[in-house]
Amino acid sequence: MTEPSLFFVPCADPDGGHRTACWQWGDAASPHVVLCVHGLTRQGRDFDVLAQALLARANGKLRVVCPDVVGRGRSDWLRNPQAYQVPTYAADMLALLAHLHGEQAIETLDYVGTSMGGLIGMALAGSPGLPLPVPIRRLVLNDVGPVVEPAAIARIGAYVGQMGRFPSLEAAADAMWALSSTFGPHTPEQWRELTRHLLVSAAQRTADGSAKTASLADTPPYVLHYDPAIAVPIRAITPEMFASAESAMWALYDAITAPTLLLRGAVSDLLRKETALEMTQRGPRAALVEFDGVGHAPTLVAPAQSGAVLSFLLD
Repeated sequence: MTEPSLFFVPCADPDGGHRTACWQWGDAASPHVVLCVHGLTRQGRDFDVLAQALLARANGKLRVVCPDVVGRGRSDWLRNPQAYQVPTYAADMLALLAHLHGEQAIETLDYVGTSMGGLIGMALAGSPGLPLPVPIRRLVLNDVGPVVEPAAIARIGAYVGQMGRFPSLEAAADAMWALSSTFGPHTPEQWRELTRHLLVSAAQRTADGSAKTASLADTPPYVLHYDPAIAVPIRAITPEMFASAESAMWALYDAITAPTLLLRGAVSDLLRKETALEMTQRGPRAALVEFDGVGHAPTLVAPAQSGAVLSFLLD
């Protein structure tokens, strides 16, 4: 299987609801679901390499689902930018899981979350009262923890929402690399593929963020396929909000009972080494794996990175 299928899940919100786009790999009849959730400005196709590696290890007997979090990729944009926050995203993941469970009963649920996706995972795994079909069996947190460094948020906030137009895929890849070199070494082909799914033809994107096609069109210029308004809540964060969020996230983390794997770029500016080590000593006592020469965040494309996830989830 070289391409995923695409489906949409209706999700509730105070402004009339929205749709979450989801990319599905593997066997739709499998009771074992791996949910992979991306970072702030990314989208579900970031997990193409990991999904295919998981399926190869599981002999295809797996259902890997990679949503475009609302406001990104093929998902709708929210009418209220202030709703671009973890509670909204977690509610959407619950709606997605209920949808999947209705199609095929979920017996085993694993979760992989990169950066923002990891915060969503902590909210789901650390809130025992949530209506999950089954508890999360194993949790992978990719370069994120309860303490998110303000300097890293400031760095990211400086470019989020600055959309730009690109005359070619190559020009977009170069621009994205200038912002994302902390992701660590990639071949030009790997980076081109990671960039391709971030783009949509400016002529194809409508005012509400939807696109007429599921893939990059052949008509430049291209734009990044996310709502620039996802930056609104980020730029409104105050030091007091940081402190309050840190306390709440530690409470969620400490309530997690699922075995947890913590991945960290060894030079990450978002997840400090001290925080990562503390995460190995409290809550689920995460197993920590670090990757040299990588910052925020590992893309799980390199064999060593995807291999750590495969071994944790499937061995």
